[in-house]
Amino acid sequence: MARRPKPVPQMTVAQFDATFPDEEACKTYLMKRRWPLGVRCARCNNDKVFAVSSMPFKWQCYKCAPGAGYRFSVIAGTIFENTNKPLHDWFRVVHLMLASKKGMSALQIQRMLGFGSYGTAHMMCHKIRAALIEPEKKLGGIVEVDETWIGGKESNRHWNKKKGGVGGAGTGKTPIIGAVEREGNVVARVLKRVTKQAVHNFIREAVSNKVSLLATDEHSIYVKLGKHYPHQSVHHQNKQYVIGAVHTNTIEGFWSIFKRGIVGSFHKVSDKYLPLYVAEFQFRYNNRNNPDIFGEAIAGC
Repeated sequence: MARRPKPVPQMTVAQFDATFPDEEACKTYLMKRRWPLGVRCARCNNDKVFAVSSMPFKWQCYKCAPGAGYRFSVIAGTIFENTNKPLHDWFRVVHLMLASKKGMSALQIQRMLGFGSYGTAHMMCHKIRAALIEPEKKLGGIVEVDETWIGGKESNRHWNKKKGGVGGAGTGKTPIIGAVEREGNVVARVLKRVTKQAVHNFIREAVSNKVSLLATDEHSIYVKLGKHYPHQSVHHQNKQYVIGAVHTNTIEGFWSIFKRGIVGSFHKVSDKYLPLYVAEFQFRYNNRNNPDIFGEAIAGC
C-alpha cells in the first residue's frame, strides 16, 4: 500500500511575524512579488518609471501621462488599494485563510484581528477570494468528473421554509460540478441547473480531449461522452465504486473538504457568493504541494 505523501509545510504564525514585522516589510514583499523583474507602471505597464525620492514605494510614469506624469504606489491596481486597512492586516487575513485547510470565516477573522465591524472582515475576505480565482487550464491524464449539491437538509428547515421537493434541485440546493486530474489540479464551477448541455459544456472547457480516461458515475448527464472522450463509469447505485482505474474517489474527496468547510467554518453560504468560496477551496487544493502558497496568493492580488 502506498504511503500518504507528507504534508508540505506552510508558513507558521511565528514565521509570518518574523517575515512581516511592520508595514515597510509588507510593501517590500508586495513590490518584489508584483514586479519580480523590476517596477512597472500600474496603468500602462511601462518599465521606465522613476522613484519619488520623498515618498517611499511611489513612482512616476511619463509615458501614459506625458505632461504631469502618472504617480502610483505599490498598492495601485491591487485589491489593497483604496482601503483603510494597512497592508499588514491584509497579509494577516490572507495567511489565516490559507493556513486553514477548511477556510476561516469572516466572523472568526474579525475576532482574532480585533476589527471594529464584521463588514470589514467580510469585505476583505471576499476581495481576497476574488483574487484567488485562477486562469483555468485544461486537465489531462486520468480525469474524474462529478457533481454535488450545496445547501441544508430539507428535514432541518423550518416548516415555512421547506421546499417540498425531492432531490437536490427540489430542496433548493445549489449544484456544483467539478473535474480533477489524478494527483493534479481541480476545476470547479457553480451551475444554475444540472443539464446535459451545461455539463458537457463544462467538460469541453475544463478537460482536454486527449485524456487517457474520463471517469464519472452512472448519471444520465454523462451519457454520450464516449463520442469525444475515453469515458468509463462506475455504478454507485449498485454499490460499485472502483473498477481498476475507474472511480470518482478523488473528486469526491475534494467535495468532502469543501462541504466540511462550508458546514464547519462558514455554516451558511449564499448563492451570490458561492462561486467565491469555490475559488478559495480550488486555490488551496491546487496549491496543496506549494510551500509558497502565500506568495502565490499575494502575487495574484
